[in-house]
Amino acid sequence: MVSLLSRAPYLAYLPKPTSSSLRPPQPAMSSSSAAAPVEAAAQPRKLPVLLFDVMDTLVRDPFYHHIPAFFQMSMKELLESKHPTAWSEFEKGLIDETCNAGVTCPRSTGAARNTAVFLFAVTLQTCEAPSCRTGIGRHAPCEARRGVQTLVAFKKPDNELAKKFFNDGRSFDLEGLKECMVRAYEYIDGVEDILCCLKKNNYEMHAFTNYPVWYQLIEDKLKLSKYLSWTFCSCRTGKRKPSPEFYLQAIDHLNVDPASCIFIDDRMVNIEAALSVGMVGLQFKNAEALRKDLCALGVELPPLVCEGDAQVQ
Repeated sequence: MVSLLSRAPYLAYLPKPTSSSLRPPQPAMSSSSAAAPVEAAAQPRKLPVLLFDVMDTLVRDPFYHHIPAFFQMSMKELLESKHPTAWSEFEKGLIDETCNAGVTCPRSTGAARNTAVFLFAVTLQTCEAPSCRTGIGRHAPCEARRGVQTLVAFKKPDNELAKKFFNDGRSFDLEGLKECMVRAYEYIDGVEDILCCLKKNNYEMHAFTNYPVWYQLIEDKLKLSKYLSWTFCSCRTGKRKPSPEFYLQAIDHLNVDPASCIFIDDRMVNIEAALSVGMVGLQFKNAEALRKDLCALGVELPPLVCEGDAQVQ
């Protein structure tokens, strides 16, 4: 068994596991807590809520094999040459792939996308006075103005991630790197079947991941949103696992008792952080072990046929 359990039990209305319990004994309920309103119990929120790490829990991480091969390096060489904090800053949204931090790039035209300048359409207030040579109404005598779409040239912002990725600032094909990663993204064997079963049984599921805006590339290829919501991405929250603040932020957002959250991750350090805030933790090893651990915790995972599957599980 690869599960690690929280220091607090589930809420009393969670289903009991049919196998031997892996949780601490349930505390006795007071008479007041036992008399929960019947109306609220009519359609209760289905618990537990499941929080999934993504890379190497649901989706294969390209970093360990495909990325070194892309750079024609060994893993040791890549680790020694890459900037120690650039990727984590990218994951937290502190630096951007194409712009300076906090700057939104105007959309460039295809012809200018990879050049030092780019063009985009802006609405300028133009002056119609015959004596105006600028065409732009910036002087007091000009009163007749109209808005027009004009192509304006600007210096393209620095590619912040590409400039900082390596310690020595060497250039590389960033778009090629992204394409390499997209080719490598795939579900870990058996995991999509589990997600499908959980979805069919109406469990609430969220991604809880350290990943940059490139999570959109994963979504575009694998359509994870069929099963879960990309609610907790480090690039959107500004926090990363194993920071306890990230977990507490999730608990606050979900408005749920932490003991009613099951967190699944392949890294023990992230599991320990989940336990520290009262969540239930499962360390992912493989899909078969995950299924058994979830069932042991009372999560309903009956065999069923998911859309597109050729056979019954």
